[in-house]
Amino acid sequence: MEEHLTVGRVAELAGVSVRTLHHYDEIGLVQPSARTAAGYRAYAAGDVERLREVLAYRRLGFGLREIADLVDDPTTDAIAHLHRLRGLLLEQRDRTAAMVAAIDSELEARAMGIRTTPEEQLKVFGAQLYETIGSAYPATRRTEPRIAARVWEALGDARTVLNVGAGTGSYEPPDRDVTAVEPSAVMRAQRPAGAAPCVAADAESLPFEDRSFDAAMAFSTVHHWHDPIAGLREMRRVARRVVVFTHDTGDTGWRQRFWLSRDYLPEVAGLVAGRPSVDRLADAIGARMEPVLIPWDCADGFFEAYWRRPEAYLDEHVRRAVSVWTRVGPAAEQRAVGRLRDDLSSGRWAERNHDLVALDAAELGLRLLVA
Repeated sequence: MEEHLTVGRVAELAGVSVRTLHHYDEIGLVQPSARTAAGYRAYAAGDVERLREVLAYRRLGFGLREIADLVDDPTTDAIAHLHRLRGLLLEQRDRTAAMVAAIDSELEARAMGIRTTPEEQLKVFGAQLYETIGSAYPATRRTEPRIAARVWEALGDARTVLNVGAGTGSYEPPDRDVTAVEPSAVMRAQRPAGAAPCVAADAESLPFEDRSFDAAMAFSTVHHWHDPIAGLREMRRVARRVVVFTHDTGDTGWRQRFWLSRDYLPEVAGLVAGRPSVDRLADAIGARMEPVLIPWDCADGFFEAYWRRPEAYLDEHVRRAVSVWTRVGPAAEQRAVGRLRDDLSSGRWAERNHDLVALDAAELGLRLLVA
């Protein structure tokens, strides 16, 4: 017979309280599969394995809702979880080591009477944006199949595809030979087992020969690049076809069409100021431009995805996986969320946006560039 561990023994071994294990059971996160003769919870080997994954993700800072999505993912087995956890822990170790080294350096400087500059002091926290928001991606940023179909169709007959700014691997076509490029170690660590090989590099300096690929794609990433025009030209250099999913920030109308930026978060306008227009991006690679509608039940939780599901923006996990919320700052975020919560409760949001209920898809400025 399979050996089972009592709840007390599991708590002792795991270094958590029995109350915590009871809570995990009650919310369905880790439910012991057996009971002792006296009626107490008993954990089988599979239960312990799941608990191990839950506790590991928890100690990496993931929320319980995020963890539930991760451990319930039918495409990820125990080995894949171990690889992912190992990558995340190594990244955490490296970040910690870098911070310790920076602090040691400043202590040495101060011991010699040298004051470090503000720029040097902030380097200890100088992680790129994706390093901040990356850990939230698995819970809410998934491939939306209807948008993916548009992207994959645009790739045409390409057999070899370079995915630039690939993140965790969403939208990578499963039936092609894909190579990924992603500068963020956090994002690379969260790529699932069996995902395409991933190279640590920036879009603006791709480490490949001219025309190395049939096609190069970039999905919802151009706005994070230091030099979008240079990055697109690099994609054009290494591939005969380029497909880019991006946003038309040059059209002032889109900020009025989307109620979130119009009524609650006007700071979005400042975030896109000075960014190359979608027309400039298209001109840089000689691309045609196609509008992409957002389905009301979009599976990918990007900024505009919940246009007909406003209550989603009240969820911290949803917001943490969208760079806009990080960039506008906590004061603007708290104000916007507070106002939205009040308007949902009072019915004011529904009154203002009653026309959305009848729409199956919305045009909110998303564009596909194909060259």
